[in-house]
Amino acid sequence: MMSESETATDLSVMDLYNHLTAQGETVRNLKTNKAPKVDIDAAVQLLLKMKVDYKQVTGQDYKAGCPPVDGLVSIDNDSAVEEGDDQVDPWTVSTSNAKGVDYDKLIVRFGSSKIDQELVDRIARVTGKTPHHFLRRGIFFSHRDMHQILDAYEKQKSFYLYTGRGPSSEAMHVGHLIPFIFTKWLQDAFDVPLVIQLTDDEKYLWKDLSQEECHRYAVENAKDIIACGFDVNKTFIFSDMDYMGSSPSFYRNVVKIQKHVTFNQVKGIFGFTDSDCIGKISFPAIQAAPSFSNSFPQIFGDRKDVQCLIPCAIDQDPYFRMTRDVAPRIGYPKPALLHSTFFPALQGAQTKMSASDANSSIFLTDTPKQIKNKVNKHAFSGGKDTVEEHRKFGGNPDVDVSFMYLTFFLEDDEQLEKIRQDYSSGALLTGELKKCLIETLQPMITAHQEKRKLVTDETVKQFMSPRKLHFNS
Repeated sequence: MMSESETATDLSVMDLYNHLTAQGETVRNLKTNKAPKVDIDAAVQLLLKMKVDYKQVTGQDYKAGCPPVDGLVSIDNDSAVEEGDDQVDPWTVSTSNAKGVDYDKLIVRFGSSKIDQELVDRIARVTGKTPHHFLRRGIFFSHRDMHQILDAYEKQKSFYLYTGRGPSSEAMHVGHLIPFIFTKWLQDAFDVPLVIQLTDDEKYLWKDLSQEECHRYAVENAKDIIACGFDVNKTFIFSDMDYMGSSPSFYRNVVKIQKHVTFNQVKGIFGFTDSDCIGKISFPAIQAAPSFSNSFPQIFGDRKDVQCLIPCAIDQDPYFRMTRDVAPRIGYPKPALLHSTFFPALQGAQTKMSASDANSSIFLTDTPKQIKNKVNKHAFSGGKDTVEEHRKFGGNPDVDVSFMYLTFFLEDDEQLEKIRQDYSSGALLTGELKKCLIETLQPMITAHQEKRKLVTDETVKQFMSPRKLHFNS
């Protein structure tokens, strides 16, 4: 049921549909249990009102067992996914626009909130830290309930962080670092514990990989994650294949979630078909479970009231819209989210980087020479066809992949702005812009490789052992 603070315009279509379904169950239960007529009438009136809201928003009548065709649609009548729109889901990101995905439209479609300057300033005030450049530059651009997290934090009520990685290959690429770089900043700024889920089970279900390969990739990816500098006293990294079998509390939450989500709902949200294996259909509950604190009794005991903040790329949002809908129905707080933009492929911002295409990505295992060759050969340029044209008309940094990469990894705001202006005016050539990127990436990746060498098997075991973490409750 919608809370008093929620209105139809605050909710996605799937949220509205799920609230309606729950209200229908409430009416049936009241009638079955022969509740007082006044209670039944009130519940029926609310149900009728919700049906009216649903029709106004979707343009169609509510039918039990028939969720909206596209679970990614927001409550805006004009926001249905149409031909030519960006495609964004947990497995596919594509757009026809050379500038990349239209994130303002995506916010409307997904029903999230824009991270505006007021929120960035508030994070700075609450933490006493300069906001990370991912926040300053809109790389993390959307949120759900971040103000609620800050309200609680200001009252000395702590929270925890949760992010994850699907280990589909031994080597991660630079795009995979984005959520971990930002999560590390959040952990340090707020001094809170962090859980990192390695979904080796998901990759086994979706990819042509053995369980052993998926688990080995999880351990190898954990080494790259640890090399980002996380505090072992505040960080628990876990493989689903290991942890779910050894944690009754975690599995109980998975089952609770599974009970409250129908097959029709996951089909609507994730596009599953009757031909998909049952493991895929049940997996969303496993990705949802870390959002609830009592999934980690070694950290939080039996507390189920510690709110969770999830930094992730926005393609993962469907999992957590489902989670946020289920949470109040099983007595847990809704997780809050911070969404990042996608890290583009070298060939252009129409797709995100892929670990399966070596030339679309800069890998964390690449040598300085490989980085130089990949950038020079494959990085899509926003420059003109000739030097003369470029000098006269300037380049377009909004479609230039080298400039896009610099917005992620060049920390100096003034230097980045000068590069933008020089490239736009034609003073800086494409080759010179690529050189700036190469000189930024080479030392960064070399430094990461040196840190990774220091991560031993024993270090991984420490991070991946269920244990008590530093938590200011």
